[in-house]
Amino acid sequence: MIEMPDLPDEVRASLPPVAQAYMRALEALVSRQDTQISEMQAQVQTLQAQVTELQARMGQTSQNSSRPPSSDPLSAPPRAPRPASGRKRGGQPGHQRHERQLLPVGEVDDVIEHHAVICPQCQAALEPDLPDTGDVARQQVWDLPDVKPQVIEHRYHQVTCPHCGAAVQAERPAGVPPGAFGPGVVALVGLLHGRYRCSVREIVTLLLDVFHLPISPGAIVDVCQVLSRALAAPYTESQTIAATAPNSNVDETGWKQGGKRRWLWVMVSVAATIFMVATQRSAAALKELLGQSFQGIVTSDRFKAYLALPVERRQICWAHLKRNWVAFSELPDPLATWGHNALAQIADLFTIWHRFKNGELDRSALQTAMQPVQTQLRQSLEEGRTLPLHKVRAFCDDLLHLWPALWTFLAVEGVEPTNNAAERALRPAVLWRKGCFGTQSQGGDVFVARILTIVTTCRQQDRQILPFLTDSVQAHWNKQPAPVLCRTP
Repeated sequence: MIEMPDLPDEVRASLPPVAQAYMRALEALVSRQDTQISEMQAQVQTLQAQVTELQARMGQTSQNSSRPPSSDPLSAPPRAPRPASGRKRGGQPGHQRHERQLLPVGEVDDVIEHHAVICPQCQAALEPDLPDTGDVARQQVWDLPDVKPQVIEHRYHQVTCPHCGAAVQAERPAGVPPGAFGPGVVALVGLLHGRYRCSVREIVTLLLDVFHLPISPGAIVDVCQVLSRALAAPYTESQTIAATAPNSNVDETGWKQGGKRRWLWVMVSVAATIFMVATQRSAAALKELLGQSFQGIVTSDRFKAYLALPVERRQICWAHLKRNWVAFSELPDPLATWGHNALAQIADLFTIWHRFKNGELDRSALQTAMQPVQTQLRQSLEEGRTLPLHKVRAFCDDLLHLWPALWTFLAVEGVEPTNNAAERALRPAVLWRKGCFGTQSQGGDVFVARILTIVTTCRQQDRQILPFLTDSVQAHWNKQPAPVLCRTP
């Protein structure tokens, strides 16, 4: 700022009129310059904040944001390698060997006896009926037979009624599939597409090469729709089980339907996992996923749709928060120092949690050990509200508002401090999306939701997937109740 000399009134009055006018003009000029300088300083501060925010955005990677690793630029820093253990690769001394167990003789398909024919010492011929003088060495060879499809032709004869002369043709029995493919083919196609993420054309090639089964790409799509209808009841059953869970992990990721934006949601509970394709990433979609009766705790990130849930029924994912603080620690000081201090506190948080998971602490000791961490993180958030970057201040305000939801895992059994369960459940779906680029219809979205739900829940229930899919299709065609999916509450 420019400071004008402060002349006494008597000195100012003694000046000639021209000098007084010059002084007034000079003061007005200085005042305007002061205003301009103040405006420019404010603009510089705004631009500096924008530059800092843009630098942070340009520096986003999978290590400091929710971006997937596939989006990392070439300039992204490599992931920190795990510290070397100093041990050699492979099994360690004292490691228990894992060998294939021999099946009982009654379960093998054939037994072939081998007898020595020549003595390696004297080269004499040995009779095949010599008695055994030691243990018989057993070798079981597992192999796959040449698989060919079983083709059954059903003939529906037509006769003329001798009473009324009407033409009468035999009807298809309840146990006969309505099309060209049986329940085993329908289940296998759905498994290859929804579990192993094979594309339609890859399934066509695989069925022909391995099973000698000719099928067209269009038939693959039709078969998936048949399976989708057969899985309607198990899908509803999974929804009912998940809606009564005391806590669940929820997450969402992008999806495509005919090139249009969709969202694939997932809800992971102890007994069942639910997938749903929605048109929106909103609170309405979240409520549809959870169901009207759900009253449990939801572990998630801080996306605004989850604000529809009461804070006491939420657990914020600390893995997401850690990535946020990593991003802040990469900014210039004082943000970097503040971010590093918070990361040290988060490291203490996970150390204490792992001690609890390993059985070193009970829940009461966990809560006691976490109190200093809570105090320090609260102080960090209060300090962050005074830092120059708006994004940091908004982040701290948000966490202070959600403060109880950061620590639900300390008091509620079964609640974890991270949302890893939901992210792991979504990972196969993300890989499927990258390979197939989404679906082309609403029916395709329904198939995706149902097959992912059934496949994931079967794994949770420790059930074989292919037999369950086969039984579901058979029950659907026979108009019988679908097999029960969830054996545990």
